[in-house]
Amino acid sequence: MSSFDFDTVPERRGTDSQKWQKYAGRDILPLWVADMDFKSAPAIIEALHRRVEHGIFGYARPVKSTVDAVVDAMAQRYGWTIDPSWIVWLPGLVVGLNVTAQAFAQPGEEVLTLAPVYPPFMSAPKNCARTSTTAPWVLQAGRWTIDWDALERAVTPRTKLFYLCNPHNPLARVWRREELVRLAEFCERHDLVLCSDEIHCDLILDPTLPHVPTALLSPEIAARTITLMAPSKTYNVPGLGTSLAIIPDAARRARFIRATAGVVAEVTCLGFTACEAAYRDSEPWRQGLLHTLRGNRDYLLNAIARELPGVRVEAPVEATYLLWMNVSALGFENPIARFEQHGVGLSDGAMFGAAKGSHVRLNFGCPRATLEEAIRRMKRALA
Repeated sequence: MSSFDFDTVPERRGTDSQKWQKYAGRDILPLWVADMDFKSAPAIIEALHRRVEHGIFGYARPVKSTVDAVVDAMAQRYGWTIDPSWIVWLPGLVVGLNVTAQAFAQPGEEVLTLAPVYPPFMSAPKNCARTSTTAPWVLQAGRWTIDWDALERAVTPRTKLFYLCNPHNPLARVWRREELVRLAEFCERHDLVLCSDEIHCDLILDPTLPHVPTALLSPEIAARTITLMAPSKTYNVPGLGTSLAIIPDAARRARFIRATAGVVAEVTCLGFTACEAAYRDSEPWRQGLLHTLRGNRDYLLNAIARELPGVRVEAPVEATYLLWMNVSALGFENPIARFEQHGVGLSDGAMFGAAKGSHVRLNFGCPRATLEEAIRRMKRALA
């Protein structure tokens, strides 16, 4: 069992929390945006206290120990040896998606991804006059799989870039090595740059499934891969704006950096401090978090099956703290509004590319008591 506190419900109402401000003044539990209702790891909080005590907050560059913490974590967790020169620091992972679209596609060219998917995968290309194209996931024998024929049909001569979510948000799915190899071959055959968002890689709930960094498949794949990482989801520090791109190929890295010039802000001194403490000193906390999230997942799957007829979780929840639920059988024209009326705030599946009214996403990165209350309220919404 964990010696860390994952049971106390912190008071976030009346704070700067986007998650809680959304429903300010209304009795709605916010289970939408991917930000957890757990205090961050004690090692991170202590490191930030020490840094604040220093009292000077000038422009920052990472010190060697910060870079080493990232390099060591990748080696220890995934057997991935990265050169410090490959790292490009960013103030957010979504920034990385947008910069990648600008760096590796021209206006009017296409960025391909699999939908449903995290909404910025589809909005980032559009932000810079590129085109977002999608191929659908298919459900086969209770597992989300790629429709390879549809993926091939989705490629055109204008397709320059493929966005991969590894592990996948919102489908909570861990990629198997053979699938990644096939996807990488697909990108090589069509000469696509492969952008791999691996922000949830430290949140794998199924202990039998290893995370395979896409760039680790082969040197050839690494040369066309932009890997996006961050401590933000795992250690609950998204408000500190610290992410990184890992780009082994020097020419691609130069193009990426050129696309950041003058528009991408630098990471802050507190962001670097938190990042180092997360990767170097917070592994016991992460293991406690994983234990808690596994328990939350199992509680929800049982409660939904027992108490929410018509709500279906269609595939195993292998990673992340995000639950993708099919609510189409409920027949609600607007399921989000219906659940909000009964005090639960979820994410609308349509934002992720699902059919309107078919799916919702629930964030279970919160104390169990919050989830128990949410189930009671959702039950009333179904009554």
